[in-house]
Amino acid sequence: MWRRSFSTGSHVSSMHMLKEKKWDALVIGGGHNGLTAAAYLARSGLSVAVLERRHVIGGAAVTEELIPGFKFSRCSYLQSLLRPSIIRELELARHGLKLLKRNPSSFTPCLDGRYLLLGPDKELNHSEISKFSRRDADAYPRYASQLERFCKLMDPLLDSPPPETLQGISSLQDRFKNKVHNSAYWTRLLCQAASLGQKDMVDFMDLLLSPASKVLNNWFETDVLKATLATDAVIGSTASVCTPGSGYVLLHHVMGETDGDRGIWSYVEGGMGSVSMAIGNAAKEAGAHIVTSAEVSQLIVEDSGKVNGVLLADGTLVRSSSVLSNATPYKTFMELVPDNVLPDDFSYAIKYSDYSSGTTKINLAVDKLPEFHCCKSIYPGSGPQHTGTIHIGSESMEEINSASQDAVNGLPSRRPVIEMTIPSVLDKTISPPGKHVINLFIQYTPYKPLDGSWDDPAYRESFAQRCFTLIDEYAPEFSSSIIGYDMLTPPDLEREIGLTGGNIFHGAMGLDSLFLMRPVKGWSNYRTPLPGLYLCGSGAHPGGGVMGAPGRNAAQLVLQDFKKKSK
Repeated sequence: MWRRSFSTGSHVSSMHMLKEKKWDALVIGGGHNGLTAAAYLARSGLSVAVLERRHVIGGAAVTEELIPGFKFSRCSYLQSLLRPSIIRELELARHGLKLLKRNPSSFTPCLDGRYLLLGPDKELNHSEISKFSRRDADAYPRYASQLERFCKLMDPLLDSPPPETLQGISSLQDRFKNKVHNSAYWTRLLCQAASLGQKDMVDFMDLLLSPASKVLNNWFETDVLKATLATDAVIGSTASVCTPGSGYVLLHHVMGETDGDRGIWSYVEGGMGSVSMAIGNAAKEAGAHIVTSAEVSQLIVEDSGKVNGVLLADGTLVRSSSVLSNATPYKTFMELVPDNVLPDDFSYAIKYSDYSSGTTKINLAVDKLPEFHCCKSIYPGSGPQHTGTIHIGSESMEEINSASQDAVNGLPSRRPVIEMTIPSVLDKTISPPGKHVINLFIQYTPYKPLDGSWDDPAYRESFAQRCFTLIDEYAPEFSSSIIGYDMLTPPDLEREIGLTGGNIFHGAMGLDSLFLMRPVKGWSNYRTPLPGLYLCGSGAHPGGGVMGAPGRNAAQLVLQDFKKKSK
C-alpha cells in the first residue's frame, strides 16, 4: 500500500524518543509547510520533531490509495507555486520530486461542439483563440505578459516575512534595527513599483481591487476564454467572479512556475504526496524526527506566557524551546491554546476571520478516458484534451456567477463549476494499465447546505451524481466508466485534513487577509502573542497553495530568534 511508504519507523520507539529530551523546535502538523520549516531548522543544527495527527504525512498535499491500484491526490492536485528557492535549497529532485509538465494545460469543451485549448505554446494559443476572436488572440499575449510583469513585482514579497512592527517589550537597539529593516523593505518595494511605470502600476492596482469579471471584460470579448481564465480567480474560495478583489487571485494562480517556466502547472509523479515525501526526506536527512499518529491536544504555556511544549492526545508531554504550528490559525489559537492566555482583541480577530469554503473534491477511479463529443472526431482516444485542466460548466462568467449565487442562497450549485484533471495520462505510476485517476475540484458547496446535510449518504450521493451527469453532457458515458470514488465536502476537509471550515487556504485570501493582515493585523511575521509559538502554515503570509513559503519564512525567523537568545 502507498501509505506504508510514509512509515517513519516504530511508533513506540518514536514516542519514547519524543519524551526523553527537550527539543529545540516542535512542528505541529506534517503538511508541506511544516515539513519545510522542519527541514530548514534541522539543516541549521536544531533538534526538531514533527508531530502529525494522521497516519500519513502531507496534510492537504497527500497521496492515498483508497481504491486498490489507484493512488489519489486527495486534496491538492497540481504543482506550480512551490517556491523555486525551496526546490533548489532542499535538493528536492534528489529526494524524489519529479514534475510532469502539461502541454496543453487547459481544455474547455462547449456544448455547441466547439472547444478551447490553451497552454505554454504561443502559436497554439493564437490558433485556438482565433477560432472565437482574432482580436482576443492578439490581446492574449499582452495579457499574459502583463501578469508576468506583475508577478515579478510580487516575487520578493513571497520569500520574506512582512515588515511587521516589533511586538511586546523590546530594547532601544532592537527597535532601531526594526525601523531600519522596515524602511529598507519599503524602499525596495517602492523602487520595484516605480520600475513598472505609471500605466502598469495603475493597471496593477486595478487588478488588485477589481472583480475578475471587470478585468477580463476589459481585455477580451469571447465568453469561453473569459470563463476559462476566470476560474483561476475563484478557485477554492466562496467568491464570485463579480466579487471586488477577485482579480488578485488571477495573479496568485499565475505566480508559480515549473522548472523556470512562469505560470506552468504540472503534475507530480506519484501524486501530490510526492512533494511532501521529498520535503520530508530532506528534513529527515538533516536530522528531523517525524512522528505520525501523534495528535497534539494542547499547547503547554508557562505562567509567564511562554510556550514550552505540547501535550499529545494520549497524554504524552513533549518539551521544546519553540513550537511552530502548521495547523490553521483557528485550530492553533482557539483549540490548542489554553483558555484565557491570549489577548482578547487577538482572539476575536482569529475567531471571526473568514474560514468559509465552497469547495468539494471528488477523486475517481475510471476504466477509460472520457470522450468529449466536441473533439471526438479530431482526437479519438487519448489526446491533448486530456493532459491539462478540463473546465466543465464554465462556458461563460455568467455561469460561474450563477453557480456562486446558489451557494450564497445556501444551496450547492445546480450546475457546479468543475475543474477536471486526469494525472494518469502523464503519470503511469498511479493507476493500473488502461485505467485512470480523475480529480474533480468542484464549486460551490456550502459547509451547511439548507436543503440537506453532508452527513446524509443519500444527499452526498445525489450531489455526486449531479456532477457526473453534468460531465456526461460534455462526455457521454462518463458516469458508466466510474469504478469508485472518494468525496471530500467542506466538513470532510475539516474533519479529515484539519482545514477549518473546509477552507483549502487556512483562511480566505481576500485583500483584507493578506500580507500585513495575515492572519491578523500586527502579527503577520509568524510570531504570535505567546513567546515561543510561531505560525508556519498557509494561514500565515503569503497564504495558501502548495508554496512552502510560510514554512521557509517562519523557520528563518525562528533561527533569528535562536541566535538572539544565544548571544
